Amino acid sequence: MALQGSLSELSLPDVIQLVAVSGKTGAFHLERDDTKGVIFLKEGQIVDASVGELTGEHAVYEMAIWSEGEFMFTPGEEAPRVTIQKSNANLMMEAARRLDEWRVLSRKIPSLHLVPYFADRGQGQDQVTLSPQEWILITRIDGNRTIREIARILRWSAFDVSKLLFGMITSGLVALREEGSGESSRSGFSGGPSPVTLLGLAEKIRKMAHSVTGESGERTIERQYLAARTRIERGDGIEAIREMVDQHSKAISLLKGADVAAMFDEQVRPLLGMTTESGAAASARRKTQ
Repeated sequence: MALQGSLSELSLPDVIQLVAVSGKTGAFHLERDDTKGVIFLKEGQIVDASVGELTGEHAVYEMAIWSEGEFMFTPGEEAPRVTIQKSNANLMMEAARRLDEWRVLSRKIPSLHLVPYFADRGQGQDQVTLSPQEWILITRIDGNRTIREIARILRWSAFDVSKLLFGMITSGLVALREEGSGESSRSGFSGGPSPVTLLGLAEKIRKMAHSVTGESGERTIERQYLAARTRIERGDGIEAIREMVDQHSKAISLLKGADVAAMFDEQVRPLLGMTTESGAAASARRKTQ
């Protein structure tokens, strides 16, 4: 007989524990809004899980923080693969830790349906230091996508996206609004990072290019960087940096070879939301020039 219920009444770790102690084999099917996931048990041990783009233990952790949704356990359903080697105890300990951390995050991020946007910041307050992961995240913030949609695009867990957003919200770089609220024009919404933030990103990429070319490319890299600064200050946004990256890649290819340029592309393009196809296209262009 199938076991089913609501996650608002019983947390997923508790539900799994109830079934696991009996040594059952089967599958937990979970659904929250339009998101579906599954966790397979074999003789009470979790052996596989998936939700969205996530698989294995990361999928378990993602679903463990769900505070709403429905679950159903189907006995006898076999896992098609084994993606989890950790014991149930270790999985549930990490899930519990994340659940505690999620309760802290939810004070500033009460819903994954909220839309992050770049908040107005006063003069001198825009100097922020961001990690590579945070740079990647800000290039996906457009004032229209929800947190859940951004996580899906990045193929990251909503928990990991929310952890990064929490710091940005605390620093005042990012704010949240209701999806479809129509209040963006009154809330200071900007469709992208501020010029000061973009200048910081351009400086970071310039240093990366310098570390690759050395003194031989210093003059070329500096000229391309200054051109990008001018475009950013003129209001061209992140497209100015993307053009700078293309120019840097061409210069590196000429000075150090296509393989080194490809390595530079691989490091830099994710920061800008540039796809691997973009990198391949740039490499192909360099070879024909």
